[in-house]
Amino acid sequence: MFNREIYIQRRRQLREKVSGGVILILGNSDTPMNYKDNTYHFRQDSTFLYFFGLDFQNLAGLIDVDSGEEMLFGNDFSMDDIIWMGPQESMQEKAARVGVKKAMVYEKLFREVGEAVKRGRKIHFTPPYRAENQLLLHELTGVVPSKQKTAASLELIQTIVSLRSIKDSGEIEELKKAADAGYQMHVAAMKMAMPGIWEQKIAGTIEGISLANGNPPSFPIILSQNGETLHNHDHSNMLEKGRLLLVDAGAQTSMHYASDFTRTSPVGGKFSPQQREIYEIVLAANDLATQLARPGVSYLSIHLEAAKVIASGLKALGLMKGDVDAAILAGAHALFMPHGLGHMMGLDVHDMEDLGQIYVGYDDEIRPVNQFGTASLRLGRKLQTGFVITNEPGIYFIPALIDQWKAEKINHEFINFDRLEAYRSFGGIRLEDDLLITETGCELIGERIPISPEEVESTME
Repeated sequence: MFNREIYIQRRRQLREKVSGGVILILGNSDTPMNYKDNTYHFRQDSTFLYFFGLDFQNLAGLIDVDSGEEMLFGNDFSMDDIIWMGPQESMQEKAARVGVKKAMVYEKLFREVGEAVKRGRKIHFTPPYRAENQLLLHELTGVVPSKQKTAASLELIQTIVSLRSIKDSGEIEELKKAADAGYQMHVAAMKMAMPGIWEQKIAGTIEGISLANGNPPSFPIILSQNGETLHNHDHSNMLEKGRLLLVDAGAQTSMHYASDFTRTSPVGGKFSPQQREIYEIVLAANDLATQLARPGVSYLSIHLEAAKVIASGLKALGLMKGDVDAAILAGAHALFMPHGLGHMMGLDVHDMEDLGQIYVGYDDEIRPVNQFGTASLRLGRKLQTGFVITNEPGIYFIPALIDQWKAEKINHEFINFDRLEAYRSFGGIRLEDDLLITETGCELIGERIPISPEEVESTME
């Protein structure tokens, strides 16, 4: 946890930015795997962590905007709990650690919210993403689960996004810890990427590295020699010489701050000439995006500049043709990169997207682009000092997508489909770094994982 004054200040900022009413912030509870007492690894709600800091089950916070009163709800542990779990802090002690003076048993949450509803006061809440909290919110407010997304407080959502988007020094230190663990994970994966190794053995090894650094990975590990499948969680293959292993993985610190990196390695330790040509295009796009990222520049514009690097490089290899700017305008590059350049990151690997990705990645000035590929860009708005973002360009050869575009003559004036036959079994390459936006530009978070072809091959020796 951070110093209690951090949480006091965050709640004060929240209270000052919301116009009136009551702010309800629900924590998470345990979720059973196969019976009640055998649960999945507990993960606290990130918004609750940000404002109340307590990483325990079955808690809720209430902030009265008008009176300034703050309340924390939860139950003290019984003797039976203590027998199984050991000595536990009281609710009053937990509340004191984060600067909340009023700790109450959980049942009183219903009385407090019910009274506010009865008096016609505005109940500000964020859209719950877990079924148990949807049911709880229904009990508390009367809003049925199917209506909760639209009934959620836009004012609260936008305020939370404005506060959580800017990382303070303590958060940056946590993100660096996550990056350090991510470095260990990816270097280990590179060294293991040899013919005959089971993908799951690598995935399990690097998951253990994350656990040893504080918590499970920040998201389910993406690891496959079939890297053309963007979120490939199938780890069933044996690695084959001549293939590429794509690993997209990050760690999560004990305070739940995340890292998110991607590296692509040649199975066996040496890139083929064909692989190296494509790899260097992706690396050039990654490097350009890093150079361009600075306050006041929209990430949408940087995404499009990275796309131009990819299109230009593929044109030089004879895989694309025609005017590069026209190709980008038509979305022809999306045959090879059908995703966005990056997203916000922090307490969540896709930071705050439970609140609504449109509010995190866009604003009234910059709206999403309704075009295949660019429509998947999760962050388009202008960057600000203190943002932490991912930079993850890629090139993929997806046979089914190539066949569809060829059959339907989609962007045929920009694609040399016949030349693509030699790449049908290529797979995919993605290179991803985490960036902190500074006052004058950006900096990589943590030590850069080996990324040049020479560095990757040297690491794998």
